[in-house]
Amino acid sequence: MPIHYARSLTSPQRSARANRHLGFALAFVAGATNAGAFIAVGLYTSHMTGIVSSLADDVAQWRWVLARNALGAVASFVAGAATSAVLINFARRRGLRSEFAWPLLLEGLLLLLFGLLGTQLEPRGEPRLSAAIVLLCYTMGLQNALITKISGAEIRTTHMTGVVTDIGIEVGRLLYWNRRSRAAAAPVRAHRGRLRMLTSLLLAFVAGGVLGALGFERIGYLATVPLAAFVLLLAMVPVLDDVRRLPMRARDA
Repeated sequence: MPIHYARSLTSPQRSARANRHLGFALAFVAGATNAGAFIAVGLYTSHMTGIVSSLADDVAQWRWVLARNALGAVASFVAGAATSAVLINFARRRGLRSEFAWPLLLEGLLLLLFGLLGTQLEPRGEPRLSAAIVLLCYTMGLQNALITKISGAEIRTTHMTGVVTDIGIEVGRLLYWNRRSRAAAAPVRAHRGRLRMLTSLLLAFVAGGVLGALGFERIGYLATVPLAAFVLLLAMVPVLDDVRRLPMRARDA
């Protein structure tokens, strides 16, 4: 990966192209992580809709231990999203070029931790909230908040409900028959570029899920290590740029 390209993906100066490419990369990572998490802990750790629904079911049926676990998973996701916002705003107020890289750096380190110590994070004994679920939900919240903030809420990478819905909307526009009428209404047109982007996000997520599931079945938790390395590679260039600027900033202070 050329250094200037890696730098552009997390640069504070955003472009639609950089947003798309970062979105595709993170959708792949999220798909792989989600598939591996399901094999490891039996839970899609980015699927907050399903987890919140199970929380409601568990409360209604007085399954308090399971309800507590679901609540812990949601709280972990929220904490990850909050951490991402704190890191971005902290770096932005200090004029750092790596404002969007710090959440990625943390995500890469946490995925590396999961890959190397996953067996020690599994639940033991009675059904309870495992450290693995907390870590993975936190990581997915971290990533989703990052790409949401970068893209102005246009791109999501950790769950596909909104993506699939938007694909359906654009397909509906594409198929709409604009008959001639006396009304002055503008014709219905599909946004083909957006449709291509959304489809690419979905395909990246699916591809990541397939490779993540296959990798986890064959080598277990270590399948997460290449994902961690990839995310760390995305983050390291702007972080190192800021580290090299530290002596200059100290002289100017």
